[in-house]
Amino acid sequence: MWRSFDTRMMLCHHCLTPICPMVNDSINDQMVNEQIVNDFMYLTSEKKAELFAKYGKDAKNTGSAESQIALFTFRINHLTEHLKENRKDFGTERALTSLVGKRRRMLDYLKAKDIERYRALIKELGIRK
Repeated sequence: MWRSFDTRMMLCHHCLTPICPMVNDSINDQMVNEQIVNDFMYLTSEKKAELFAKYGKDAKNTGSAESQIALFTFRINHLTEHLKENRKDFGTERALTSLVGKRRRMLDYLKAKDIERYRALIKELGIRK
């Protein structure tokens, strides 16, 4: 969803003001564009590849249960933080509930298939307290 323009997000790295008199407008525009990309593209292809490489066998193994659960966990954590700020965003709340259910079913599958991989994964991701 598109959020309204908020000047608190975009501060100059020189003087911490929304519009910096020390820097030309092209650098300020670049900072604004980077902030917009960072806000709306929290899950880039590089981040996905990093998750798949860490939890799957390699970066190309996107179908393994471990890599999918890690991806779901990353998305769940992001949506949880979003809902802390936007309590009335019910579409996101529904998407979060759906993701938690998908992750739960995938964890159940992994638990039935190989209990040792399941235990190692929940310990590494910090899912269970």
